[in-house]
Amino acid sequence: MKHLLDNKITLEKSLLFWCDRFIRYKLTNLSNRHIKDKEKFTQILQTLANGTNSIDELQVIVKEVRNIGLNGINTYFNPIYKLYNYLKPLKLESMMNIDEELLSDFLAIHTSSLSDASKKNHRIALISFFGYIDKQNFSNPQNEMNAYLFDIELKNWGGIKGKSGTKLPSFMNEDEIKRFIEAIENYPFSLKLQARNRLVIKIIIYTGIRVSEAISIKMKDIHKENDIYMIEVRGKGNKPRVVMIKESVIQKDFKEWQELQRCEDNLLFCNQNGKELTQSYISRTVEDILIFAGIRKEKNGAHMLRHSFATLLYLKHRDLILVQEALGHSDINTSRIYTHFDKERLIKTTDLM
Repeated sequence: MKHLLDNKITLEKSLLFWCDRFIRYKLTNLSNRHIKDKEKFTQILQTLANGTNSIDELQVIVKEVRNIGLNGINTYFNPIYKLYNYLKPLKLESMMNIDEELLSDFLAIHTSSLSDASKKNHRIALISFFGYIDKQNFSNPQNEMNAYLFDIELKNWGGIKGKSGTKLPSFMNEDEIKRFIEAIENYPFSLKLQARNRLVIKIIIYTGIRVSEAISIKMKDIHKENDIYMIEVRGKGNKPRVVMIKESVIQKDFKEWQELQRCEDNLLFCNQNGKELTQSYISRTVEDILIFAGIRKEKNGAHMLRHSFATLLYLKHRDLILVQEALGHSDINTSRIYTHFDKERLIKTTDLM
């Protein structure tokens, strides 16, 4: 069903209408494998179909969506949220006043401090948003076949070229990793949560899996073979892979947690209500342990553990294929960033002259 492009009294209301429709469209197209509450998801889709009253209300809904398992929606919502607030004070008369030049200005202002990956995500989100409107609008109330085409491509936006560039990831060196692992054991968790928290953080740091992969592990995905635990995880695109961790590293915590845990859906990890843990909870826990260990990094979230694992793995073995397979990267160039930390290789440049 198509909708009138400027179907509200003000541009602000029209833009909010299209934001609601676009987010609803993306929700129905993202993988729904991780949805934990189907009834809540149905309610959210209905709310978006009826329309929200403000962009902040839409933001709250997006947070609810993330809480029930659809984390990928933020990639599309965050740039649209920024764009809405950027356009609001400009007092444009119509959606038709939005053009490629205006969007390029927006990207230049709001992505200057971001990494190349985030800049690309912003560009893709805008192209996707206006591409959706191109297909779903009509501009003439007398003719629903008469669509207004924004035809946004942003091919000439040069924001990825510049000082921001690709940021090197934060990571811990070998000494810091040892201190962090000691801190996992010594951090004063509550008795009910200590085994669970130690287990999930150890699995992440010792295998390099993503936080989203860790909290989605089910009991059937983990089994022991000799002195190794093999864990099947599903990465981006629902691609399966197997990671391994020594029995001696997690056996005590694993056994203790098995005696306590009462998780729904056969999950390995859950909160005290039996529901899946959130990524934000894991990141806060990691940050608490880092502070306890006296380790400060530019980014203290749980994803930093993955970078630390990958960096140490490359420096130990100098094998990019191994790093790619361990981390589940579809493209080896994604893994290549960890070669930037190879000091033994780079020190050869000091003798060049």
